[in-house]
Amino acid sequence: MLHELRVENLLLLERAELRLSGGLNVLTGETGAGKTMLAQALDLLLGGRARSGIVRRGAGEAYVEGVFELEAGLDGHLAELIPDGSEEIVLARRVWPDGRTRAYVCGRTATVADLRDLGSRLLAFYGQHEHRKLMLSTAQLDVLDAHCGAAQRRRLTELRAAHERVRALVSRAEELRALAGARDRELDLLAFELEEIEAADPSAEEEQSLTHERDRLRHVEALRAASAAGAEAIAPEAGVGASELLARAAQQLEPLASIDPQLSPLSERLNALRYEAEDVGGELRRYALELDGSPGRLEEVEERLGVCARLQRKHGGSMASVLAHAERCRARRAELEDADVALDAAEASLAEAREKLEGLAARVRRGREEAAPRLAAAVQKRLAELAMPDARFEVELHERPDGCGPRGTETVELLIAPNAGVPAGPLREIASGGELSRVMLAVLSVAHSRPASGEVPLLVFDEIDAGIGGHTARAVGEHLRALATGSGTRQVLCITHLPQVASLAERHFRIAKSSHGATATTVVSELTGDEVVSELVRMLGAGEGDRAASQHARQLLRAA
Repeated sequence: MLHELRVENLLLLERAELRLSGGLNVLTGETGAGKTMLAQALDLLLGGRARSGIVRRGAGEAYVEGVFELEAGLDGHLAELIPDGSEEIVLARRVWPDGRTRAYVCGRTATVADLRDLGSRLLAFYGQHEHRKLMLSTAQLDVLDAHCGAAQRRRLTELRAAHERVRALVSRAEELRALAGARDRELDLLAFELEEIEAADPSAEEEQSLTHERDRLRHVEALRAASAAGAEAIAPEAGVGASELLARAAQQLEPLASIDPQLSPLSERLNALRYEAEDVGGELRRYALELDGSPGRLEEVEERLGVCARLQRKHGGSMASVLAHAERCRARRAELEDADVALDAAEASLAEAREKLEGLAARVRRGREEAAPRLAAAVQKRLAELAMPDARFEVELHERPDGCGPRGTETVELLIAPNAGVPAGPLREIASGGELSRVMLAVLSVAHSRPASGEVPLLVFDEIDAGIGGHTARAVGEHLRALATGSGTRQVLCITHLPQVASLAERHFRIAKSSHGATATTVVSELTGDEVVSELVRMLGAGEGDRAASQHARQLLRAA
C-alpha cells in the first residue's frame, strides 16, 4: 500500500505531496492541467526511462519519492535491499536536467533495475492505452495463465527451464554432429601437426643452449686466439710472464717483512695474486684446447635451430606457443576421438529432456483448458455489469504451428460478440475503444477478485475510462471501487475525467494549473466536503453557480 507520494520539480509541478488511503483514490483536473504528471512520477518509481525535459524549467533537479507499506514475502535480492528493522519501503528517484538519474531504496543508492523489480511487487500501472495490449496474443495468454492460479505459475517456471534445457541440448547435439562430419579431415591435420612437433621434440632449454653454442662456434677462432694469448701473457712457455713477475716481487719483500711488519700482508697478497694468475693461465689454456671446432658441428646446430624457427613461425612465434599448440592438438584429438560417445550421450539427454518438456507442456495445457471456460464465464458476467448485457465472451486455445515454446504448445485468442446475434470474433477486430476499456476492466476485476500470493497491493489506472459515459461510467466506477475494496490491503489510484467515478472515491485529489508568474505551474490538493462537490460540478460541465449541477453532484455522492 502506498502511504505517501512526494513529487518535486517534475515538468510543471513544483511540489506535491499526496497521502493516499486504502480503497479508491481519484485524481481529477481540467484537460491539460497535468494529471498524467503523477502517472509519470509513478513510472519513474517503477524504473521507467526519464525523458528529456522532465525537470521543471529553472530547477536543479526533479525528485520523486514513494513511501510504501513493507511488503511481506520479499525474498532473494529484493529482501537484501531493505535494511533490517525497516517498517516501510521508500523508493526514490532523482533526475537532473542533463538526463542523469539516481535511484534509492530506503535511502540507499540502488540501480534502476532494483526499482523496477521492487516496484513491480508494490504496484501495477495501467495506462489509458493499456487496453491495446489485450489485442496481443502474449497478453491474452498472460490473462489466462494468471486465472489458472499459483500452481500454473509454478508449472510455467518449470516449463521455461525445461524448454531452455532442450534448446541447449539441441545446440550441443548439432555441434557434435557437425564435429563428427568434419572429424576425419581435422584428425588428419592434427596428426600431421602433432607428428611434426613430436618428431622435433623441441624445448625452450634446448633452443637457448643451441643459440649459445651457435654464437660460440661462429667465433671459435677468435675465442681460441684470445684465450691462448691471455694464457701466454700470464704464464708463457718461454720467457717471463705476469705470474713470474708477481713471484719475483713477493720474493723481494719477504726478507724485509721482519723489519717492517707492514710489508708482511703486502707480500702475502702478491703471493695470492701469483697463484691466482697461474690458475687463470691454466684455465685459459684448457679452454683453448677444449673449444669444439669440429667440422660440421655449426651446420648441425644451424639446422636444428632452423627446425625450431619453422615451428615457431607456424604456431605462434615462440617455443612456449609451439608447446601450447601441441597440448591443444592432443586435447582436441581426444575430443574428436570421443565425439561419437559424446553425441550418443547428448542425444540420450535430449530425448529425456524432450520427454520431460512434453509432460510439463501437457500439464500446462490441461490447466489452461480447465481455466478457459471459467475465465470466459467470469468476464462475461462482469461485462454484463458494465452495460454490455448481451456481450458474449469466449476463450479459444490453438496449437502453436512451431511446436512447444517456452510458454507451452498453445496460443490464446480472446473472442467477443458485443451484441446479441453477432458471431464472436477476435477482440482486436470486433471491440471498439470504449468496449476494449470495459473488457480490460472486466478482465482485471476477475484477475483481482481474490487476494492471491504475489498480488500487487496498488493498482494505478490512468484514464482507462476514456470513451465511456452515462450509466456505463457509473458501472465502471463501481468496478473500480470493487477492485479497491475486494481486499482489505489493496488500493486503487484512478486518474479520471468522469464525475461518476470520482464520486465513489475514498479520497479525492485535484490538480490545477496556475498561470501566475512567468512560468506556469500546477498544484495538487486534496478535496473535502464542498470542495468535492465543486469539482464534480466542474466535471459535469457546469458553472459554480449552477444549482442543478450542484444538486446532481450531491446526489452522486449520496448514491456512492
